[in-house]
Amino acid sequence: MEFEIIAKDALGRICRLETHHGKIETPTVLPVINPNIPLIAPKKMKDFGAQALITNAYVIYRSFKDEAIEKGVHKILGVDMPIMTDSGSYQLMLYGDVEIGNREIIEFQQKIGSDLIVPLDIPTPPDAEYETAKRDLEETIRREREAKELKKDSLLVLPVQGSTINELRRESAKAAREIGGDVYAIGAIVPLMEAYRFKDLARIVLEVKSVIQLEPIHLFGCGHPMLLALTVAMGCDLFDSAAYALYAKDDRYLTVYGTKKLSELQYFPCGCPVCVKTSPEEVREMEKNEREVFLAEHNLYATFEEIRVIKEAIKENSLFELVEKRIRAHPNLISAWRIIKDYSELFERYDPWIKTKFFYCGLETLFRPAVKRHVEAVKNVEFEKDTIVISTDFGILADAYLRPVFGVVPIELLESYPCGHAEMPEDGVIEKEAFEVAIENLKDFVRAKRGKRFVIHLTGRWKDFVKDLPEGCEYVLH
Repeated sequence: MEFEIIAKDALGRICRLETHHGKIETPTVLPVINPNIPLIAPKKMKDFGAQALITNAYVIYRSFKDEAIEKGVHKILGVDMPIMTDSGSYQLMLYGDVEIGNREIIEFQQKIGSDLIVPLDIPTPPDAEYETAKRDLEETIRREREAKELKKDSLLVLPVQGSTINELRRESAKAAREIGGDVYAIGAIVPLMEAYRFKDLARIVLEVKSVIQLEPIHLFGCGHPMLLALTVAMGCDLFDSAAYALYAKDDRYLTVYGTKKLSELQYFPCGCPVCVKTSPEEVREMEKNEREVFLAEHNLYATFEEIRVIKEAIKENSLFELVEKRIRAHPNLISAWRIIKDYSELFERYDPWIKTKFFYCGLETLFRPAVKRHVEAVKNVEFEKDTIVISTDFGILADAYLRPVFGVVPIELLESYPCGHAEMPEDGVIEKEAFEVAIENLKDFVRAKRGKRFVIHLTGRWKDFVKDLPEGCEYVLH
């Protein structure tokens, strides 16, 4: 498979994947198509921004079988764009069994010309017993090896399972990578999203990303626009969404800030081609089928608009800022994003070193790689003077200045990224944690410069946070 990384920010990136039916530029969402009764015609999906589709090979097998083999999946759906086919694992999770084996469904996917094929993995739901999850994973790995042996021209998608057990998720990711797939898919996470367990979802994604760092990652069942910025920033490239249709059937309207009930909307907060033509009241008066189509079309427009916003943020190196805005949509999203501090080495390895701006957006800004890099970098700045003057007030001539979040900023770095490009609220508004972190960074700096004397000029709120400075420091209160 040809796989090219074009741009990156945080752990997110814009990539191009080559398939037999054209290129896919990530991050992107693959709309789920029901081959029997599609709510929106597959050929219309490009109008919303879709570059590829996903459908269920097991459903096609049950409904079309010989006709599908004769025509191929692209003619069945009436499109000439990349198609991924799932194997029936979702039905396996719902009903406990499917009437087909792993070898048979893999061969069937190849016969119908799928661009990306998936083995019949065992999706273990969250909170499973360790022994159950381990047994399911061993069978999934066996089936993945079988799929690798049977693989022909199609690209192979290898699922990563393991329930909510971090050890097993890492084991699954390592095994899949050793087998060798073209794309790696994190599975069995829909129950977590339905329960708003975003922190557990984020932990799984980052555990897998810590093992599979370069190859494309697909997040099965994730297509709600409120989750896309977060999961892209954590390293996911591909998503699939049945949400646009499922939510429409339930009269629900998707936004990046959450899900709205049509019955409660007075105005459409969206400027997509369908929303600008009507009102919630008029849509409520539509026939059920017509209303479902309207909502499904809006849901698709909202989803792909967010994908474009994310890609632009990656290009601008402002993905951290975008995520820190988006997570305000739900408290559990804030909890999910804050676990990045547990994976700081991973983010430091791949987040670009040089950017054009640094916007402070809240406490989560403290966890960005740029902050830790700055703290380590200033320790290497040489000072010939025996006494180093540090001030919190730029009106006082000093060798270095104290800034919230960063700590010590030598005058040589005042115009450099990140400190020189940082936009922050006034000291009276910024959270106290930003000052506390800066003081801890100051202490680290002082300890790294043993033998030097420090005179620290403190103004405003800074006086409330300075205590227990290392030996060799004296401070002047203004």
